[in-house]
Amino acid sequence: MLFCKSALYSAEMKRIVITGIGLVTPIGHDVETVWQRLLNGESGVDKITLFDASNFPTKIAAEVKGYDVSVIGENPKDWELVDRHTQFAAGAGFNAMVDAGLWDGGKKCKKFNYDSNRIGVYTGAGEGQQDFFNFAEMVIAGLDGKPDGELDMGKFIAKGVEILNPVRELEQEPHMPATHLAAMFEAFGPNANCLTACAASAQAVGEAAQIIKRGEADIMLAGGAHSMIHPFGVTGFNLLTALSTNNDNPKGASKPFDKERDGFILGEGAAVVILEDLAHAAARGAKIYGELAGYGASSDAYRITDMHPEGRGAVGCIQRALTDAGLSVNDIDYINAHGTSTTVNDRTETLAIKTVFGDKAKDVPVSSTKSVTGHLVAAAGASELIYCLLAMRDKTLPPTINYSVPDPYCDLDYVPNVPRKVSKVDAVLSNSFGFGGQNVTLAVKRFV
Repeated sequence: MLFCKSALYSAEMKRIVITGIGLVTPIGHDVETVWQRLLNGESGVDKITLFDASNFPTKIAAEVKGYDVSVIGENPKDWELVDRHTQFAAGAGFNAMVDAGLWDGGKKCKKFNYDSNRIGVYTGAGEGQQDFFNFAEMVIAGLDGKPDGELDMGKFIAKGVEILNPVRELEQEPHMPATHLAAMFEAFGPNANCLTACAASAQAVGEAAQIIKRGEADIMLAGGAHSMIHPFGVTGFNLLTALSTNNDNPKGASKPFDKERDGFILGEGAAVVILEDLAHAAARGAKIYGELAGYGASSDAYRITDMHPEGRGAVGCIQRALTDAGLSVNDIDYINAHGTSTTVNDRTETLAIKTVFGDKAKDVPVSSTKSVTGHLVAAAGASELIYCLLAMRDKTLPPTINYSVPDPYCDLDYVPNVPRKVSKVDAVLSNSFGFGGQNVTLAVKRFV
């Protein structure tokens, strides 16, 4: 029993630091480009080009433009069947490993000789590009000669066997980004993926930290990737009336906390952070962006699309993250909001922050970077954690752009339209709230 208590105490004392970061987003494919465009308020939203969306209620999205795996030294021909979301993850993971000093970008080999059995991968990744057009061909084949729209399953399956590529079908799966990242970096340790909607990559970061705290790894690649800009994805969110239909003004369509918002903008991309046991990072002289001090998770246990109207899940995860980090509301200098630009989310998140922070709420700057990048869905949480780290580094808060008409139900300081230089950013929160009521808050502190 004494041994168990000692082991538990040791695990609780482990400090988790972030030593590398990588991004592939609609506003850039490297961290510094993304950060500068974010601060400049350069929206990544435009007309959809990945498919013909002319007959859809929503014709705009935040696409990743011009990304090619050749920029990380890979041969594009070898990746032709690898799905879009996994290619983004490869880019974000590669840049994070190089940034952490663990991988040599030029030689494509280990720069620091880490133990491959002590490095793992935890992603919060969604499914890849769904094969809509082949599926449509299968349906047409199944309906051929059948009365009243009845589907001939035999013909449907036969057509699928004829036209579907098995490798491409496999590559659509949510676990494939984690699989490829492990192979790229000889990560033989724990490997997992979670898909908890918009909270997925934030949850992956939090769970990856727990793996290190338990002593199962020294280093974890953690983050997420997603691409839902395809006919199935847009149709689904249109049916939920969740997407903006401000098609004539793409750059101004994502407007979190603004009274005239009309829905979120679907985005895509990937984000990866390198989590490391502090002792391991210090031993190799790693640069440290910040300390992942707190992780809070909760469930609304309410409805599959709506948050609880009193924000009970959001309140719970914020409180848990603060407790886990040993922080009080007076310590928090900035909150990166989930801030989707939907009426339900923005008002409920505002209420949750006010419930937790009380009189302090109006003194804490809150911004939604989704106003610039769109909503990266499963990849959103990890990307926004990176923005929090950069805000700490530069003592500059990213803005909520397109904010012009205040909503009386959203009455906090949303850092409207322009970035804000501040004297202190030592502790921050990043909120991620997903469909189905999955909620995660991450707390990051300046490393001292």
